[in-house]
Amino acid sequence: MVIETSNETETYSFGYRLGEKAKPGQVFTLIGDLGVGKTVFTKGLAAGLGVEEPVSSPTFTIVQIYEEGRLPFYHFDVYRIGDVEEMDEIGYEDYIYRDGVSLIEWANLIEEILPEHYTEVKIEKDLEKGFDYRRIELCEY
Repeated sequence: MVIETSNETETYSFGYRLGEKAKPGQVFTLIGDLGVGKTVFTKGLAAGLGVEEPVSSPTFTIVQIYEEGRLPFYHFDVYRIGDVEEMDEIGYEDYIYRDGVSLIEWANLIEEILPEHYTEVKIEKDLEKGFDYRRIELCEY
């Protein structure tokens, strides 16, 4: 599935709709360059899950936990992971195999430990189509 958005509001809204439909145990992986809108999408997904507190990228903490929504939301940012073994140290599997919803930014860096089933969200810019244009592709694995 491919979605095209032309501004942050549309990217947020798409994430919101996915959050509303998310099921317990669902894992989303989020791929995209810096500044492509991963945080905007993530804020929308969290809001769709009913998370009301501010959502920010857990770049230094690796995982941020939000428990007050419809389902718990586990937001990972693995950009600074040097080795997948570091994921064991933070209890990665304890989160992704629970009944919450997990979102893993920069998941391509830990492909070898991703669960068997997940939804990949890939966000790309195309400056020829405009500064705020985004192409969002969903793939089920």
